[in-house]
Amino acid sequence: MRARLSLLVAALALGVGRPATLAAQQASGITSSLHLRLRPELWDWFGDVAGDRYAFVGVQARGALLQQRPRWSWRVELQAPALLALPDDAVLPPPQGQLGLGGSYFAANDGAIDAASLVLRQAFVRIGRPPRQGGAAARLGRFEFNDGLEVVPTDATLAWLKRERISQRLIGVFGFSHVGRTFDGAHGTYDWGGRNATLLAVRPTQGAFDVDGWPDLDVGIGYGAFTIPMRTPRLTGDARLFAAYYRDGRDDPSVVKADNRPQALRAADRDAIAISTLGAHWIESVHTGIGEIDVLLWGAAQLGEWGTQSHRGVAWATELGWQPDSVPRLRPWLRAGWYRASGDGDPTDDRHGTFFSMVPTPRLYARFPFYTLMNLDDVFGSLILRPGTQVTTRVEAHHLRLADGDDLWYVGGGPFERTSFGYVGRPAEGRRQLAALFDASVDWRVTSRWTLVAYGAIATGGIVVRQLYPSGTRGRYAYLEAQFSR
Repeated sequence: MRARLSLLVAALALGVGRPATLAAQQASGITSSLHLRLRPELWDWFGDVAGDRYAFVGVQARGALLQQRPRWSWRVELQAPALLALPDDAVLPPPQGQLGLGGSYFAANDGAIDAASLVLRQAFVRIGRPPRQGGAAARLGRFEFNDGLEVVPTDATLAWLKRERISQRLIGVFGFSHVGRTFDGAHGTYDWGGRNATLLAVRPTQGAFDVDGWPDLDVGIGYGAFTIPMRTPRLTGDARLFAAYYRDGRDDPSVVKADNRPQALRAADRDAIAISTLGAHWIESVHTGIGEIDVLLWGAAQLGEWGTQSHRGVAWATELGWQPDSVPRLRPWLRAGWYRASGDGDPTDDRHGTFFSMVPTPRLYARFPFYTLMNLDDVFGSLILRPGTQVTTRVEAHHLRLADGDDLWYVGGGPFERTSFGYVGRPAEGRRQLAALFDASVDWRVTSRWTLVAYGAIATGGIVVRQLYPSGTRGRYAYLEAQFSR
């Protein structure tokens, strides 16, 4: 542990040391970047049980060297994650399991209360033009990738929708976690006339909850997408067709699939998971006499093999937003939406019907991360206020149900280490009501380099939660985050 902490201190010292002079940077063409993040988290898990209330601190330091030329570029980035004062009593026997992310970090790091490391976050070369400058390009090595962001619109509304409501539903870096993930492999793009074609062949790295993010996993991901702009004199938007292939070939006996079959059957099923996904999204905004209105549609269907079972799954999302012109000082944005991902209705047959989210960043869509985007029915409304350019306030309310009560309440974000499946499930016993969730956040860009984020949430558990945690029905989560970038 002392060695790991010394590595963290060394990385921070190098990162905050005196940067290279401007003249030296201009002469070499090599530039640097630094990002620091500190986030204390407060958890109050459902139920009055031992270990349900705790606090811990996550720290992340990232430093990179990069060089950009007209026809090629490279980037090398190191990351130093640290977890401090993790709870040692927030993991209970099944079915209650891990009581929030503090328990997840503790379990993933071999029961360490403090954990830190130095990780190779990115190391790649790019051949071809920079992104979105036209023409073909390819990346080889270790890099970040988020599905849905192949094209970032210039329109502010559409860019926000892409970043916050489209991106990372299936493939994401899980950047909210204190370790995150990246991908080893190849990434090719071709841009022309606002259109984009993307191909990806990668293996995800270890990480997310485990501070050892060096190795990659025996999980293969193939992805392709075609994105086109959709513009008329009044409408602005884009559409994407995408296809993905996911294969989990991990053969460790501790990697037990999360589904609604009995434990003995799941433990005996050592066959690989091989799933193909086909989907699309469409976003559009229009300026009207009452303000700007936007529409979002996203959907995906899956087929393949879930170990010894055949697999079929489907998920879709529809959202509507309105930014009225009548309150210019607050610039309100009202949004409402419905997301549904299929569950499995029969644990005794030979078909798996739960939509599988692959390797997403679930926290974008579950800001209080006690659920994920599988076997879920989520109806929500939100209000965003933007008084000026530096402060954004967001308030949301969610009505959460399971899509199928004969399936499980799932939590997780995909594979993150060699000996854990990446998702866990808790029994629903035929019930569907999961929780009512209310949360709020404030993002304050203090300066060009400093940002503060405050978040708080309260969830009232439904019958699914109360069956597992009968002594309490409320869950609470809050954090205060400070970020520095240069």
